[in-house]
Amino acid sequence: MDPTTLLYILAALLVAVGLAGVILPALPGLPLVFGGMLLAAWAGDFQRIGAGTLVVLGLLTALSLAVDLLAAALGARRVGAGPLAVWGAALGALVGLAFGLPGLVLGPFIGALLGELWHVRDLPRAARVGLGTWLGLLLGAALKLALAFAMLGLFILAWFF
Repeated sequence: MDPTTLLYILAALLVAVGLAGVILPALPGLPLVFGGMLLAAWAGDFQRIGAGTLVVLGLLTALSLAVDLLAAALGARRVGAGPLAVWGAALGALVGLAFGLPGLVLGPFIGALLGELWHVRDLPRAARVGLGTWLGLLLGAALKLALAFAMLGLFILAWFF
């Protein structure tokens, strides 16, 4: 098999794993997508994907990192969450991976709830914080998914046009 073909296959795998990482909290989704696109551009000697496109893709990747950091924090802060709730949501998301889709959906909520409950010992407040943090994570995932599709669309347009 041609080495260039192998590079394109590796690039496609990076993009696919990155797209999974947009949803799964343990993987750096859009940085992997960007890495795959950069590898594909490099494999093609930057003939189809040039510096301008790569800069825009890099900026979208950087924006996704900011979204990742801010979405849960804003959701948590909006309902007055403490740092233990934010850490609990992150830990709950990681633990939730072991339980498939239900774990991915409920893990951050349960983690934020337990973190806040440990901090304030007030169940209604902890439940409100858990919900706010979960909604922030959900909004962040939706925004990252939109950025992923924008990156894919830009890459495909640059590749073929």
